[in-house]
Amino acid sequence: MIDVYAFATPNSVKVPIALEELGLDYTLHAVNIRAGAQKAAAFLALNPNAKVPVLVDHDGPGGPLVLSESAAILVHLAEKTGRLLPCSGPGRARVFEQLFFHASALGVAFGNAGYFRKLAPEQLKLAIARFGTEAERLIGLLDAMLASRRFVAGDELSIADIAHFGWLWRRDFAGVSIEGATNLQRYIAELEARAAFQRAMARTLALAEG
Repeated sequence: MIDVYAFATPNSVKVPIALEELGLDYTLHAVNIRAGAQKAAAFLALNPNAKVPVLVDHDGPGGPLVLSESAAILVHLAEKTGRLLPCSGPGRARVFEQLFFHASALGVAFGNAGYFRKLAPEQLKLAIARFGTEAERLIGLLDAMLASRRFVAGDELSIADIAHFGWLWRRDFAGVSIEGATNLQRYIAELEARAAFQRAMARTLALAEG
């Protein structure tokens, strides 16, 4: 049995997508970050860093496993099932390359671009320009990469694609356009057309409706 604590956020959606792709049963629990639920004692007991998502794998090795950080959760699920991550060799290295690229570049740029544009108490033009420009540069990098690859780490869907998809799905929040990025447009459309992605997006969006 797997429990997932999440909200309608770019990082949260990655976990249901992986679970749907892998065909694993799970229960999704809403943590309303707009109301500060991530700071409640019960949630802090799961993740002292007060961030969603959190996964509780009751059938984890050695007993229940409580895991935070979306990339770590994706790796755990892939290794648990032997899918969405090559077991060895260059293919595995490419997936991790993209996971680290996401954690160090894409997620940082998109997240900060959105924060400084829409949530910051003061409009800091330098910060908006800095992160907005960087997010646009990364869009160009992905588009060029996808000219020769079906997916970001090669010809097979992987957890790296699921990691990238979270922020590409929520690119409007970051104020990022993919106009003219035809390879990236093709890629996003292919992911959005997958039944597992559609189910996960719908379930994640519903967390904000309760």
